Amino acid sequence: LVAQQSITRGDSLVLSIAAASILAKVTRDRLMVAAEQTWPGYGFARHKGYGTPEHSRQLRMLGPCPIHRTSFQPVRGWQMALFPDVDGSGL
Repeated sequence: LVAQQSITRGDSLVLSIAAASILAKVTRDRLMVAAEQTWPGYGFARHKGYGTPEHSRQLRMLGPCPIHRTSFQPVRGWQMALFPDVDGSGL
C-alpha cells in the first residue's frame, strides 16, 4: 500500500496537485474530442461529457453509447425504462 493523505482544496494549496488536475482535465477533454469521432451525434467535442442541456437532449434522442456511465442517473433511468426487469448485474 502507498501512504496517502487527503488534502481538502489541494489543487489550490499544492502545486503538484494543481498540475495533475490540469493534466487530467486536458487529457479527458482530448479523449472526449476523440470520442466524437467514434460516436458522432452526442456533441462530446463541445460539452466534454458534462451534463449540459445539449448532452441531455442527445442522450434522450440517441440513448447511451458504450462510454456512458450506467451509474449516472439519466443513463440508468433510460435503461430501466427500456429494460425494467434488468437488475444491472449483467446476468
